[in-house]
Amino acid sequence: MNKTELTDALAAEVNLSKADAGRAVEALFGDSGLIAREMKAGSRVQITGFGTFQAKQRKAREGRDPRTGATIHIKAATLPTFKAGQALKDALNG
Repeated sequence: MNKTELTDALAAEVNLSKADAGRAVEALFGDSGLIAREMKAGSRVQITGFGTFQAKQRKAREGRDPRTGATIHIKAATLPTFKAGQALKDALNG
């Protein structure tokens, strides 16, 4: 499911216009949406029964270029993570 399909499904599920559903999806999942803003601020977003979004720090490290075998420097980075909640796990395996 892509963003357009999610918007269409949300509009149908809760009887919203597609424009309103699109704004809701963007407000939550957009690059400046609620989840991204909280993660950028260092907070985690926990949706009980669904899961937790969090930003984690990855340290700089040395790696290898697979084509040449040369050692390369990999910069430190902040990565988004998601850990599924128990209710979501149960829904998928139930």
